[in-house]
Amino acid sequence: MDVLREKGLGPLRAILVFTLVSTVLHYAHNVVRAADYPQVPGISVPVTQVVVAISWVAFAVFGAFGYRAYVRGQYWRSLAFLLVCSLSGLASAGHFLVGVPRIPAFWFATIFTDSLAAVALWVFVCWVAMRLNRVSVAGQMSTQH
Repeated sequence: MDVLREKGLGPLRAILVFTLVSTVLHYAHNVVRAADYPQVPGISVPVTQVVVAISWVAFAVFGAFGYRAYVRGQYWRSLAFLLVCSLSGLASAGHFLVGVPRIPAFWFATIFTDSLAAVALWVFVCWVAMRLNRVSVAGQMSTQH
């Protein structure tokens, strides 16, 4: 699977850096300015702040585990971790389930950059999975009787 390491590591690094920058900005703003975002009924602002902070750390850890597994050649394991990491972008888009945030344009844009980062991770995961599922013609012929 040298192709995955040669062609995949650079894009994976770029996607993960983009994801990290986007989510750290967005999630930090969520923690600091939690009251500016639509609230889920029954959940207080301090509880929201704690949940958001813990969620970001968890997503970042899954991203780090995914990267580490990829570098080690544990591609399927890596893809599972990266898919969990990508949920940070879906969580950001979840703001719209309870209302439209009334926040400055820059911070509003980070909701969309988080979603874009998630889509980029999904595209990468699909590309790697397709590469892993390819069977060479020689491999197909050797298994036929």
